[in-house]
Amino acid sequence: MAIKSKKVWGGRFDGETHKQVETFTASIHFDRRLASYDVAGSIAHARMLGKCGLLTGQEVEAIVQGLTEIAEEIAQDRFHYDAALEDIHMHIERRLIEKIGDPGAKLHTARSRNDQVALDLRLYLRDVIRNVREQLRTLQGVLVRQAETHLGTVMPGYTHVQRAQPVLLAHHLLAYFEMFQRDRERFADCLGRVNVLPLGAGALAGTTLPIDRAYVAKLLDFPQVARNSIDAVSDRDFAIEFLSCCALLAMHLSRQAEELVLWASAEFAFVDFPDAFATGSSIMPQKKNPDVAELIRGKTGRVYGALASLLTLLKGLPLSYNRDLQEDKEPVFDAADTIQQILEVLPPMLLALSFRPERMREAASSGFLNATDLADYLVRKGVPFREAHEIVGRIVRECLETKERLEDLPLSRLRRYSPAFGSDVATFISLEACVERRRSEGGTSSRLVGEAIRRGKRMLRQP
Repeated sequence: MAIKSKKVWGGRFDGETHKQVETFTASIHFDRRLASYDVAGSIAHARMLGKCGLLTGQEVEAIVQGLTEIAEEIAQDRFHYDAALEDIHMHIERRLIEKIGDPGAKLHTARSRNDQVALDLRLYLRDVIRNVREQLRTLQGVLVRQAETHLGTVMPGYTHVQRAQPVLLAHHLLAYFEMFQRDRERFADCLGRVNVLPLGAGALAGTTLPIDRAYVAKLLDFPQVARNSIDAVSDRDFAIEFLSCCALLAMHLSRQAEELVLWASAEFAFVDFPDAFATGSSIMPQKKNPDVAELIRGKTGRVYGALASLLTLLKGLPLSYNRDLQEDKEPVFDAADTIQQILEVLPPMLLALSFRPERMREAASSGFLNATDLADYLVRKGVPFREAHEIVGRIVRECLETKERLEDLPLSRLRRYSPAFGSDVATFISLEACVERRRSEGGTSSRLVGEAIRRGKRMLRQP
């Protein structure tokens, strides 16, 4: 079959497209990554056309065989790309026509590039989301393993980047487990809105031809079919939602990376980075830099930028499809790549980290982290909390002047501030007692954290 123009819309035009316009409007340099999804969607579409009598069985077989061969050419890097063909959809269609002739030209029956590209992007994101959720499961598994290893490690908990109260390192690590669990749930929720079939919407109004969208949905494992054809081709909410999930996840990853950067500093010295996950300085031979963690923190801005880009792209678009939507893919691809790269490198780095329990305990033993417990002791003796708070504040002030710790003060000096202090006060405010007494739900006692570890393991076995 002879095709006179490289443009599928060329019949309406007499003149050639300017070369600069071809370059400017082409998307093949980035949407070629959708090739496997375009082939899968096209095979399902062809089978549906055959089922509905719009293609013969022989034509369907020829199309499916041709598309399968094209997919192999692309996978083996033997496929030729031409900017004049604009996008991956037209590249595959043109190559199909070259291979099998007239049946290839029938593939686009009852289909538009508008619903075709919406399908490809949904198929792509469906795979990405499933992969990200599995990567998150792996990351959470590493956190649980490290928490189990360090169940007895006491460290200072912080507020305002100031030492506040003693906690278990395991409890601190499991805080990130909870963040990533919410991320995993968010992506699962997002998947439900991604997993909607747009194909069959045509350009925007559906088609006059007898098609079976439910059959295509079944072939491609879509539980739902888009209910409104105009919305189906113009909707990118699912992509924005995906980027929103990525942005939240990136923020959590960045927070953890920031802590690791701080903890690796000489001022904290809570953790040592293995050589495999650190770099040196080109001028300072003594340096060992936590560059991987810093890059995780830095790449978060790219993910935020992708979300802002797509929100801005869509905010002024009238219904239905507009060529602006060609610009939706690069932000999505970049965010997806960035998130998956981070989730690939972070688990082995966390697993290889060397925590320094002795340094953490030393830090937890200074800074009056047991001051709240001393106030709680007075409350248990019947002193109103506000009065107890003031009493302990004055004791801390004295200790700052004398360079002593609360647990070092003899009972006689404590009783100068309140007769409620008894001989049991020293054991009450020991580091272990401060940790183990926090038995309220969600607290840092070793029993509760041990239960949290077991609960985390159960959650990781869930889909």
